[in-house]
This record gives sequence, structure tokens and C-alpha cells, in this order.
Amino acid sequence: MFEIEHRLEEKGVARKDIIASAMELYVSHGIGPEEAVIRLDEKISRAFEDPNVASLLLGAILLEEELYWRRKNSEIADDPVFLLSDEIIGMAIAEVIGGTYARFEFTRYDQKKPGLLGKLGPFLDDAVAGLIAGCTSRLYSESM
Repeated sequence: MFEIEHRLEEKGVARKDIIASAMELYVSHGIGPEEAVIRLDEKISRAFEDPNVASLLLGAILLEEELYWRRKNSEIADDPVFLLSDEIIGMAIAEVIGGTYARFEFTRYDQKKPGLLGKLGPFLDDAVAGLIAGCTSRLYSESM
């Protein structure tokens, strides 16, 4: 949908790096890490096909390009506390994929910013954190 995986890759966000970042905070719920990687990969693949998730990810890509990269000296260059739209996008992605519980998972990834998340700008880090949070939350719920 919207070539979203390809668009993310163009921004340096590869699926393997998304999974590696997810696994840094992975909590086993009876699913070993090897199986978790496989199942997360499947969930991410499905999420990329969801028009709601794909459009929110695309929005984050475009906002980051316009408001962050093109305006390096702007008031949002350092991801200030008053910038909330990035968090809202991340939470929306998490909830679309994993429901209400995914909001709590989003907070974990947003605060710790493991792996790739620590290298992205303000919109993409939250959008990808939302993708990870939704997928891991769903994985945890299915394993219970």
C-alpha cells in the first residue's frame, strides 16, 4: 500500500532494522526470540498492507521531510515538547494495529528509542515506534 516499505527504506528504515529495534525491548510471553522475529516480520508485512497504517506512515514521512529536514533551523528542529502531532501519529499507528494496550507499548519504545528509533527524526521515530508497538502488543496478546 502506497509503496510504504519502499518509501521507508529510502529514508533508511529497513524492515530488518525495525525488527531488530523491536527485539531490543522484547519481553518473552512464551514465544522464543527466533519465533518472535518470524511472527513480528509477518505482522509488519500485514501492517504495511493496511491502508490506515500505510497512510499514517506516509504522513509521518512527508511531515518529517517538510517540517524537519527542509527546516533544520526551525522551532521543531530539536523535537520540542509542544510538538505533539508526531506522538499522535505514533499512538494512532500503534492502536490501529494492536488496540488500546499498544499505547502502553508505544510509550516504552518512544521513551527508550532502541536501535533505529534513536537515529530517526521526530516524526519517523514515533511512527516506527507505533508500528513496533502495535505489532509487539498484538504478538503478546495472541500468546496469552
